[in-house]
Amino acid sequence: MPVRVQTEDFDVSAELAALRSGRPTVGAVACFVGTVRDVNEGTGVSTMTLEHYPGMTEKALETIVARARERWNLDDVLVVHRVGELAPLDQIVLVAVTSRHRGEAFQACEFVMDWLKTQAPFWKKERTPQGERWVDARESDDAATARWGAGATPNAGDGAR
Repeated sequence: MPVRVQTEDFDVSAELAALRSGRPTVGAVACFVGTVRDVNEGTGVSTMTLEHYPGMTEKALETIVARARERWNLDDVLVVHRVGELAPLDQIVLVAVTSRHRGEAFQACEFVMDWLKTQAPFWKKERTPQGERWVDARESDDAATARWGAGATPNAGDGAR
């Protein structure tokens, strides 16, 4: 269950190859790569700075991954999330899931990403022509998380958001 928070970029192909290596039972790999957009809410974005709370962030991500593993029969899960200053087109996050069957891999990948967006302690600040601004949580992210049900709450009781 690899979880990494890092400033360096990642190589999706190499990460997926490592995740599958030596595992002939893997029949499916589902992944999501999030990138920095050049526009948010109708305003140009020149950079995005991501901050986190070391230790707490990794724990929250590990808890999310553990809940996905409880819910689906998975071979492995990888989460790589970048922090620091990023520019449009830069990769922010990689979530990859391996399993025997595609349905479980797709669902678990979406679950991990939905919960990561709302429960992992990351803070985003965008630089725009009008100055810097913090990015608020979106109602659509909360709605995506809510559809997994209350019993799926990864961070119940630990106070992380």
